[in-house]
Amino acid sequence: MVFNLGKLGNETRDIREYILELEIDGRKISPNNSNVFIIAEIGNNHNGSVQRAIKLIDDAVSSGADCVKFQMRNLETLYRKSSLNKDGEDLSTEYILDLLNKFELSLDEHYQLFNYCKKKGVTYMCTPWDLDSLSVLEKMGVVAYKVASADLTNIVLLEALVKTAKPLIISTGMSSEQEIQGVIHFLNERSANYALLHCNSTYPAPFHGINLNFLKTLQDWHPLVGYSGHERGTAVTLAAVGLGAKVVERHFTESRDMEGPDHAASLEKREFSELVKGIREIEEALGQEKRVLSQGELINRENLGKSIVATKYLKKGRVIQRDDLDVKSPGRGLSPLFLNDLIGLELKRDIKEEDFFYEADLKPIEKREKSFEFSRTWGIPVRYYDFSEMVDAFEPELVEFHLSYSDMDLDPSNYLNGPYDIDFVVHAPELFKDSHLMDLATTDQEYLKKSLAETQRVINITRELKKYFPKTKKPVIVANIGGFSRDSFLNEETKKEYYHIFGDSLKKLDTQGVEFSPQTMAPFPWHFGGQRYQNLFVHPNEIAEWADRFSLKICLDVSHSALVCNYFNYDILDFINIVGPYVSHLHLGDSLGLDGEGLQVGEGNLNFVEIGNLLKKVCPEASFIPEIWQGHKNSGEGFYLAFQRLSGLI
Repeated sequence: MVFNLGKLGNETRDIREYILELEIDGRKISPNNSNVFIIAEIGNNHNGSVQRAIKLIDDAVSSGADCVKFQMRNLETLYRKSSLNKDGEDLSTEYILDLLNKFELSLDEHYQLFNYCKKKGVTYMCTPWDLDSLSVLEKMGVVAYKVASADLTNIVLLEALVKTAKPLIISTGMSSEQEIQGVIHFLNERSANYALLHCNSTYPAPFHGINLNFLKTLQDWHPLVGYSGHERGTAVTLAAVGLGAKVVERHFTESRDMEGPDHAASLEKREFSELVKGIREIEEALGQEKRVLSQGELINRENLGKSIVATKYLKKGRVIQRDDLDVKSPGRGLSPLFLNDLIGLELKRDIKEEDFFYEADLKPIEKREKSFEFSRTWGIPVRYYDFSEMVDAFEPELVEFHLSYSDMDLDPSNYLNGPYDIDFVVHAPELFKDSHLMDLATTDQEYLKKSLAETQRVINITRELKKYFPKTKKPVIVANIGGFSRDSFLNEETKKEYYHIFGDSLKKLDTQGVEFSPQTMAPFPWHFGGQRYQNLFVHPNEIAEWADRFSLKICLDVSHSALVCNYFNYDILDFINIVGPYVSHLHLGDSLGLDGEGLQVGEGNLNFVEIGNLLKKVCPEASFIPEIWQGHKNSGEGFYLAFQRLSGLI
């Protein structure tokens, strides 16, 4: 890590002695004060309606909130132009941008809400996501600022916020311990007036991933702390107060069933009979005193976070200047924390305008040697927009197209020339337009009808792609088929009903010429719009039973299935041995705990020597790709490393 973290010992504590009390609208917030500052985070839960926002303010006030909070963005300055145009953008960012375009309030409406809060005697607070929004809020007279987790590392925005001399409340979700410490040093050097909130930035956050004990560690670094909660219910938030949280922020909504990513993690104006359940939730939530980024946070870190991008075309050999660099969303590239470390370095490659910088740009050039040896067909995940680059870089035997809902409207001939002498697989989107998650096992007939229609489109697209890949006789379509629930696992009877609905769905689909392959799933999958409980294609014996009943081949995602084993106390080798005969395709990545999926090979707790030997016995013909989180970045750097580590084992 190049970023200088500075000191967090006695020297830093001396700097902080006089800045450990915030005052917001006459309310004092201090480690020595028993009062908790309660923020009702309305955010975008008004879904674009100022009338709904006013009602939510009224409800928050009558519920006893000290503050109501909104969000403000100027999308034109916040995101890259290519991101706004959905030019080869990742699915998660497309989803967020679609919702923001639908739900953002106008500046006049924010002024209206600001004045209404004054009338109601409640503090209006707002999170600025960019410098233009901060300028607007300063003119309004906002008395304090909330900084989103996505901007914890955005030193450009933090610098501007510190200069306002207003109290800052800063969430720490989606960031590592080292990043949090670095930002503390950055703020303390500038004598900033701030509180830090512990946060797990997933919606809803699973109890096992909250690690509430990290509050103790955060207090050691900066004593004025709070908690921004996204879990179901209220018990964990109450526990956070017991651990010293002096600021509490919870999302507030009219209904948890509304469209948008925050509603499912929000509180309605009702709370009771959760006490007994809440005690169990606290038991589950008191985790380790270490910051762990879950898969959901990694996704949100990407689509909500910021990256360093080029302000113009930069030629190889140029010495990087400050005006060559800007900070933009999404967070797919190098963190803004490295902005100063790039300045003065000599570029090792050409960089287009608005292209990302990567950690590799801070290091010497490493030559990639293609010396992979595998006993089975191997490939790489691709999107249409990076297909040519990835194929040229790796010369794979197979490509797996990961379709987004926007990709389904594209003409493949604009990206593919063909024919290609390689095989191909298609990964169906789990999310379609209008926040519709694929679910071929739902009891909701209208929802099922749309899922069937979109799935049939995927099948038709796959048939169309076959002309570019004549080598592939029967292309595999990998799919997350649904069968999830929001708040708990299904009972056995209901789960069996869902499997039968999925079987009926298969009969309604025209799958001629393709192999429809359900993917083995993790117990707590992250879906766009929230974390869920997965019920189908989770347990090994069930997978084997229903794959046999429906005459299906499956895609074994080793990382997903390892998380299942960790939660239900199965042995991963027993799992693979049971499902192996039904496997036609593999996704390989490491795993850790209950949320750590898609980790780089060797960075989790899987033994790929043992796994590889078993896979050679139970499914020797199955093809594979490395399923590594962000493996495609920097021309597939993560995939290349995975191939190196798997070479000779698989």
